[in-house]
Amino acid sequence: MNFIKTEIDGVIIVEPQVFSDERGYFFESYNYDVFASAGIDAKFVQDNQSKSSYGVVRGLHCQTGEHAQAKLVRVLEGCVLDVAVDIREGSKTFGRYVAVELSAENKRQLYLPRGFLHGFSVLSETAVFAYKCDNFYFKASESGVRYDDKDIGVDWHIPVDKIIISDKDKQLGGLKDVAHYRG
Repeated sequence: MNFIKTEIDGVIIVEPQVFSDERGYFFESYNYDVFASAGIDAKFVQDNQSKSSYGVVRGLHCQTGEHAQAKLVRVLEGCVLDVAVDIREGSKTFGRYVAVELSAENKRQLYLPRGFLHGFSVLSETAVFAYKCDNFYFKASESGVRYDDKDIGVDWHIPVDKIIISDKDKQLGGLKDVAHYRG
């Protein structure tokens, strides 16, 4: 596996070694020992999966306090623009984001440590998105920031009139309102 550091400390792009032949392909998507040797020692306890159509933007979400989550995300079908926003208290990159295209074709994954908002936009007709979490979901610790927060300024690569947002996500506040992560 190839572990690629991004411009924000702790956020890492993971490129698997893919073995292809006339039958198809094989790759190892996760191996604790390999990840730990690259500095990612999260112990994942929950897997989640969603399917969305073109234009859907999910996020920007996080779990707060003791329920904060590190995530390892990937796309099983289709293509998304995946976004991680730093909300770590005292971080020199607070409020900045990393955006990475993840697809079934490129087989890339993105690792986000605790202390990041997370979201994605669907760039293909549909996308199946899967992710591992190192902490269990806890409804009372849900938090987030609106996808169109001006202080962050994410370009979701979707025309504004084509963006589809849940009613719940439309109610989210801004970056200035979210609790900073204190790791």
